[in-house]
Amino acid sequence: MPAAWPWFERKFDFSFPPEKYPDILERLRGTPLRLQERVRGLSPEVCVQREGDSWSIQENVGHVADLEPLWIGRIDDILAGTETMRAADLTNATTRQAGHNNRSMADVLAFVRGVRRTLMDRLDSLTVEQMGSGALHPRLQVPMRLVDLCHFVAEHDDYHLARITELGRTFGE
Repeated sequence: MPAAWPWFERKFDFSFPPEKYPDILERLRGTPLRLQERVRGLSPEVCVQREGDSWSIQENVGHVADLEPLWIGRIDDILAGTETMRAADLTNATTRQAGHNNRSMADVLAFVRGVRRTLMDRLDSLTVEQMGSGALHPRLQVPMRLVDLCHFVAEHDDYHLARITELGRTFGE
């Protein structure tokens, strides 16, 4: 399997209609189960093994949850009518400092489920009209509607799922 295409080099197409949001929300809703399935059967040693300076499988899982406050904050920004969404911490200090490798995978997965449930509760309460509201993405410098943000988050989830698969194959499981 080829190495995952680096996240910061990706471009995104947001030309779909806001009415696509139910499909995108289902991708987001399914991420905790897909993560659980992806790590099922992997030994704890493999889950915390690193390839050079990159994150372990377990850190990739935890990172998905670490960004939920950013996603919720960006939803708040868009709904409040701000011109530009809040910026991400591109150093990923939260994930680097979280100590995900010092916890059990079961605890990290429970963390993901809990924070994703909060995000989904918030998104499930929104209307298609609200999904069409938007603000400027600070890094990409493109307008992003709420439905686009949801797509962006789903793509981010999939990026880390692909990385987990890649690491599992690298370490022989």
